[in-house]
Order: sequence, then C-alpha cells, then structure tokens
Amino acid sequence: MTAATTAPADQEPEDRPTDGDPFDRDVLPTPPGATAALLRSLLAPLRARVSVTTLLLLLQQAVVQAGPLLVAYAIDRAVPAFRAGDHGPLVVVAAGYLACALAAGGLQFAFVAAAARVSQDVLLDLRGRIFRHAQALSVDFHERYTSGRLISRSTTDVESLRELLDEGLQELVTVILSFVYISAMLLWLDLGLGGVALASFVPLYALVRLYQRRAGRVYRARSTAIAAVIVKFVETMNGIRPVRAFRREAVNDADFAVLNQRHERTNGDALLEMARYVTGSRLVANTAVAAIVLWGAYRVADGTLALGVLAAAVLYLRRLYDPIDRLGMFLNSYQSAAASLEKIAGLLAQTPSVPEPSAPRQLPPAGEHPGREVVFDGVRFGYRTGGEVLPRFDLTIPAGQTVAVVGSTGAGKSTLAKLLARFYDPSDGRVLLDGVDLRDLAVPELRRAVVMVTQEAFLFSGTVAENIAVGRPDAGREEIERAAKEIGAHDFISALPDGYDTDVRKRGGRISAGQRQLVAFARALLADPAVLILDEATSSLDIPGERAVQRAMATVLKGRTAVVIAHRLSTVEIADRVLVMEQGKIVEDGEPAELVAGTGRFADLHRAWRDSLA
Repeated sequence: MTAATTAPADQEPEDRPTDGDPFDRDVLPTPPGATAALLRSLLAPLRARVSVTTLLLLLQQAVVQAGPLLVAYAIDRAVPAFRAGDHGPLVVVAAGYLACALAAGGLQFAFVAAAARVSQDVLLDLRGRIFRHAQALSVDFHERYTSGRLISRSTTDVESLRELLDEGLQELVTVILSFVYISAMLLWLDLGLGGVALASFVPLYALVRLYQRRAGRVYRARSTAIAAVIVKFVETMNGIRPVRAFRREAVNDADFAVLNQRHERTNGDALLEMARYVTGSRLVANTAVAAIVLWGAYRVADGTLALGVLAAAVLYLRRLYDPIDRLGMFLNSYQSAAASLEKIAGLLAQTPSVPEPSAPRQLPPAGEHPGREVVFDGVRFGYRTGGEVLPRFDLTIPAGQTVAVVGSTGAGKSTLAKLLARFYDPSDGRVLLDGVDLRDLAVPELRRAVVMVTQEAFLFSGTVAENIAVGRPDAGREEIERAAKEIGAHDFISALPDGYDTDVRKRGGRISAGQRQLVAFARALLADPAVLILDEATSSLDIPGERAVQRAMATVLKGRTAVVIAHRLSTVEIADRVLVMEQGKIVEDGEPAELVAGTGRFADLHRAWRDSLA
C-alpha cells in the first residue's frame, strides 16, 4: 500500500517520485458546485447590504428611464400648450427632467459607495480565506503546489473578481433593468414598436451565448498563462544565487519570453473575442434602430403614431442597445472572474492530507525528564508517484535517548523524520508518542511536543528576538536571552547593531548560516519540546560553525528524545545510539563505539570519514 502523498522538492533523489505528477498543473480539480457555493458563502454575511445596494440601483434606473417619457410628453403636449400660451406643462417637464437628473446622480453616488463597501468586504474575506487555508494545508501540498501559484491565486485572481464586483455587476444589472423597464415602456407606448424591439433580442441573445462559450475557454487559458509567468518570476528571484553562479540568465530569459508570449497571445485572443462580440451586437442594434425609425416615421406621416411616442421609442432603444455593448465588458470581466474563482474554489476545496483528529487525545504526564518514548510500529510509507520508501519499519526510541540516523542518500532518513514530525501520515502502521498515535494528537499539542530543526534554519523577516520566540510567542525578553546564552548565541547577537532588536531581513540574510542555525537552536530550546528532530542541521556549515552548533546541540538535546539525521559523522559523536539505514530498513543498530569497533557498514563509513580528515 502506498500513501497518497507526493515527494517534497528537497527530498533525497532516491525518495523522489520518478514520473510526473498531474497535481503540478495550475488548475486544481474543482468539485461540482464549489464555485457557486464559494460565491454564496462570501455574499451570505452581506445580504442586508447587498439588498440595499440593489434597491439603490433599482431606484436609479427607474429615475433614469423616466427621461424619454418626459420628452414624449413635451413634444406631444407641452410644446403645443406653450404655443397656445400655456407655459405650465413645459415648466413641469423641465422641472421634472432636472429633478430626475439630480436624483439619478445622487442615487448613482449612493449605489457606487454601497457597492464599493460590499466589494471590498468580499475581497477582504476571500484573501483571508486563501491565506488561512494555505497555512492549514499539509506540508506535502506546499511541496507540490508552487508558491508562485498561491501568489497568483491571492493577487491576480482576486483582482479579476474585484473588477467584476466593482464594474461588471453594475453593467449586468443595468442591462437587465434596462431591458425590463424599456421593454415594458415600449410595449405600453406602442405594441408594434415594442414587439419589433423584443424580436431584435433573439440574435443578440445568440451572440451573447456564443461569446460566453468562446471567451470562457480563452480566459481560463489566460489565467493559467499569467500564473505561469508569476511562477517563473518567483522561482528565478528566489534562486537568484544559483542563477548567477551557473549563468542561467540567458536560458531564463528565453524560458520567460516563451511564457510571456503565451500570456500575450491569450490576451490577444480575449480582445479578439471581445471585438467580434461588439461588432456583431452593434450591427444588430443599428439595424433594428434603423428599421424602427423608418417604420415609425412612416406611421407618423400616416397619422397612426404620435411624433413624441416615436422620439421616446428611439431614445429608449438607444438606451436599450447602448448597454448591450457594455454587456460585452461585463462578460469580459465575468469570464475572467469565473476562471479565477474556479481556481480559487479548487484551492479552497483541497483538504489537508494530515487532518486534525475528530476526537483528539492528550499525552500522558511527562516523566522525570522532558523526553518521551517514540515507537514506529509496522510503518509503511511511499510517495504518491514513487515506490515505497519504508516497506515495513519498526523502531523504538526510549524517552530521553539521542539516536543518530545515517545511511546513503535515499535510504529513507528524511522520510523517517517527516513521519515523526507528522508532515505525512504512514500508509500503514502507527507512529506513537508515549503510546499515543500521532494521528490522535491535536496539531497544537503535537507541535509543542515535537520540533524539527532543518538544515535551512529558516528565519522570518523581523527581529532576532521575534525569531527566537517563534515557538513561544508569549516568552519574555529574559527567557529569550537566557535561551540564547545557553546555546552560545548571546555574544554574536549582542554585537549586532541593535542587539536582539536587529532585523534579520528576508530569510535571515543579515547573519551567517552558522548564526542562523544557532538562532534556530535557541528557538528550539525556548519551545522546550519533548522530542527534537535535527535534519542535517550541520551539513552546510564550515568546521568552526559546526563546532559551535554541536556545542549548542549538546545543550538543547539534554534530557530530550532526539532523532539526528546526519551525513557528517562528526555529528554522531553526541548520540547514544546509531541507526544505519539502507533502502528503508535498519541494517545496523548500536552504540557509536560498538559499531566503530565492528566490521559493518558504519565502521566502513567511519574509516572513510577519518581518512578524509587526514
């Protein structure tokens, strides 16, 4: 049985899957109805404000559509009355038109302000959901789905939705209300003119449906293309050192140019579809207006239609067909936003592969020292598209023991560490902490009990003190400094420009690799875990840096259960016990001195290491 997970990007080569993973595509599978459900959940808390906003737009459109009726009344009644010496009707028409204009402006302002508040609240909620959900997803998700794609989801795709909410929805509602109001007015003014106007909507509807189908495909391709551009940009900037070291600039330029041209092409396809729609809709609209004007003029001359009614009908038709062009802009925004919302819904539909337990258990009280017993009981594990890394694995680590794990690249050492940290769950068997399955522990309690220090020793932007306190944000300055002193980091921290308040900048770039590692150990010591995992914690350091970190390791490991993944055998000297792994199995197990004196695999590795130092 193979676990439904995927190998991480930094995994040892033999542990990695050997074939492609469809997950790596930009579009995550979106369950049916997930997009509509997401939109409903975003708007549900804002129902009252959405209703007020809709009412404002209804009133604004009602006032706007009163204008042509006043024109018809002026032509057919007010002007003849004025010529007969009665100024009253014309004054009423002028005052009514002015009042409509002022009311329309005021209602439009109120609508825009209300709609903007709704839009910003929706976007605020959506960005927060993406960020929170991305943090909640398991480590294996982030090792498969690039950070550039996550950035694209929370920026470009959210921006597409903003354009729809800020501009597109008003256009849609305006078109719908205009159609309802104006169709009713035309049919009321003259049944024949209204019937011809309604008939013209048959070809317009066909154009809209055609554009919707074609543009949907184009905008999905455009969203994928821009995500690829962002991914390439982020990947290149994050890896700028190897890019410069291996002179990859020209190759990256060529790759980026291909992605950029694809984005340009999809943008061009979107504009072309828009141009086709606008051209077709204007052709239909202008033909319909010309036909109605000619027929109406004939009826006016024949005396069967009042001139004011014809004038009002033409004004209404222009107001009816003008939004049809703007409907294309809405469809433009809608297709872009629909493609983006589908991708966001696909992201939010992802569930953690390492879920929270439905009925979490508590760890038993700690014994006389802070360490806890670790047991791998019949564990099997393999990555999604690769073979089994651990075919069957059994191991018991008594509380307080430090175990060093060595072996060739791809032996499964890092996989063992990640299962113990519960970055993954085994496909079979159990990993137990003091007899409790890790899957039964609430994540906060697990993270308090088990801490991993990696080779990278990642530091966040912020001060040294803030980075040390990551595992215990409530720790006071005295506790932070005490942890740094015990690790041996206090002197170099005090020598920094602002001491513990020095900003380490992006990824801790202001201090050296060895200093970052010491800060990471101070962080682990302050967090006070029961089990500590050190995954290649000294492999990137020089000899002085390694010695400093080893002294820190001796401090932080005291009394704790520890698993030390090591390539450098100098790290093994601090261990109580050494495990030698090959192909996911333990082939040697014993004390360091015992194994060195033997004739097995570890003795060969130790002799080769000693010879390399000579």
